[in-house]
Amino acid sequence: MINIEKPVVVTGADGFIGSHLTEALLARGCRVRALAQYNSFNNWGWLEGISHPALEIVCGDVRDPNFCREISRGAGTVFHLAALIAIPYSYVAPDSYVDTNIKGTLNMLQAARDEGVERIIVTSTSEVYGTAMYVPIDEKHPRQPQSPYSATKIGADALAMSFYNAFGLPVVIARPFNTYGPRQSARAIIPTIISQIAAGAEEIKVGDLSPTRDFNFVLDTAEGFIALAEAEGIEGREINIATGTEVSMEETLRAIARLMGKPDTRYVVDPERLRPAKSEVNRLCGDASLIRSLTGWRPRYSLDEGLSKTIEWFLDPKNLAGYKPGIYNR
Repeated sequence: MINIEKPVVVTGADGFIGSHLTEALLARGCRVRALAQYNSFNNWGWLEGISHPALEIVCGDVRDPNFCREISRGAGTVFHLAALIAIPYSYVAPDSYVDTNIKGTLNMLQAARDEGVERIIVTSTSEVYGTAMYVPIDEKHPRQPQSPYSATKIGADALAMSFYNAFGLPVVIARPFNTYGPRQSARAIIPTIISQIAAGAEEIKVGDLSPTRDFNFVLDTAEGFIALAEAEGIEGREINIATGTEVSMEETLRAIARLMGKPDTRYVVDPERLRPAKSEVNRLCGDASLIRSLTGWRPRYSLDEGLSKTIEWFLDPKNLAGYKPGIYNR
């Protein structure tokens, strides 16, 4: 169980999933120490506008081990979400991914060990599985590093398990499948489609629309994280957060266009948005039976429900103004 007498740390709290998780924890009565990546603008990312007496926002960087010990001090539960996640950018800046995703995770694991943290939830990704060899993908599925990004996440997961096996660190690896929703970066397929249609584009630019994904609405993903923090006796486990359903990118585009009242939306494949052939993950569909058996967690939102809430958020002019629909975001 989450010890509400101690602060809960969320790294990557200024990001998409992290900001929603922070709000969900605050709603449960937790005191949250939220990490926003240090920058000279003193910008707190998606934590801007979230005000709560139990929220402490700290700016820093998980690449610094001294800082990681400082934010972990006195914490009961740590949710480690801080990472570089854009797959296309990992092709051109792989060193940055090693530094943040592997070394940053090592720093948080060592800090959790030094400071006696009661549980650390390390965030993985369905990308570690690569293209499905079988579906649904359970936690025993082989790992396939099809991008520098996924390779660094495989490395981070291995470090987490090593700290559990070697030192008894109370680690749980949360492996969310394809999370979407309000605040998601425009580098992802769903915000890319919504923002272009919302901006009035007559023809939207996309990448390969044939791959399938297991889409999970962000509020469900946040509840999955919390369920893993509260379940007893699951240390040392790697656990999928998935819906168990798959939908192609093209089907997703058509669903969005329908929900936005633009069913005849045309699209063109932009070569810049295509992954290298061997790097594309062609099929993802997760097995959620383990998390259901351990925690009882199930997704509450259907794809149409989640998309509708996401579209509603993007159609707010002040939210859409933060995106650049005409520019491809790696």
